[in-house]
Amino acid sequence: MRNRRLIILLALLPVLAGCVVVVSSPFSAFGSDPGLQETVVDGEGDAKILLLDISGFISDEPTSRALGLIQERSMLDRVAEELDTAAEDEDIRAVVLRINSPGGGVTASDEIYHRLRRYHEATGVPVIASLGSVAASGAYYLACAAQHIMAHPTSVTGSVGVIIVGVNVAGLMDKLGVANQTYTTGSHKDMLSPLRETRPEEAEIVQSVLNDLFARFKQVVRSRGDKLDEQAWPDIIDGRIFSAERARQIGLTDATGRLQDALDQARRMAGVDEARVIMYHREGAAVRTVYSRLADAPEAAHAGLPDLPLTSAPRLSPGLAATPQFLYLWQPGL
Repeated sequence: MRNRRLIILLALLPVLAGCVVVVSSPFSAFGSDPGLQETVVDGEGDAKILLLDISGFISDEPTSRALGLIQERSMLDRVAEELDTAAEDEDIRAVVLRINSPGGGVTASDEIYHRLRRYHEATGVPVIASLGSVAASGAYYLACAAQHIMAHPTSVTGSVGVIIVGVNVAGLMDKLGVANQTYTTGSHKDMLSPLRETRPEEAEIVQSVLNDLFARFKQVVRSRGDKLDEQAWPDIIDGRIFSAERARQIGLTDATGRLQDALDQARRMAGVDEARVIMYHREGAAVRTVYSRLADAPEAAHAGLPDLPLTSAPRLSPGLAATPQFLYLWQPGL
């Protein structure tokens, strides 16, 4: 039955494309979004600890699922709203970032990093980063906004660096007798086009941009100060990944521990013995325990249908776009 419904959906997709918009919230279509709701998922007491998800590809673009029929807001949008809501609640005494991400867009990673910094500076509330199975590149970048970083014993982190992925089919076009007929107003306007070879001077231009973005990443990591092992600095910045234990040894993290350990650390840093752990969510989202995932997190897509970025339907993954992107991303499968 499920396969039959999927076949019907695929058959109707050309008809529906461009004329139907389905939204993830039943309220937003009518302009009456009820806003965020709060659910206690652990603990008790007057004080609160906000558990905030950073899961999947870090992006400032909306995503879609169900073959593009259901649209969901970006991670940056969601995180900003949760932090703004938390800033108005004086009972929130700590924020725990639950991170499971290979990184993502340079700008989105930087924006979330600065959002977290501004939240802490404005409220004085400590932020604790709990690194899950993967917290690499841009995910580690934004974790540096936390006052304490704790990695799960099996976590993989690091991958400090910048990447831009592209392909070139000029040689294949020559074999097929296909000509590139692109016209530009400048010699570098179509730089990194897959339809022609990249010139040496263009490779230098791209590398200069990578170097500037890399310098920003290194500055963020340097903000950990004397926690870092200076002798390990060349290894830290060459793009490699680290185990949780090695990351602790060289100062990329402060400790190893599981999510509950991070919550205990949050209570200590907040100066409270008891605290309720809360999560924000939209009405209808199933949030029951500290291990619940938000409905708009990438891995929570319904019916096993793929997530697609709204700006590029043919994309195979958020990190592999038709237009080259500068990324703080660890994705060896590209």
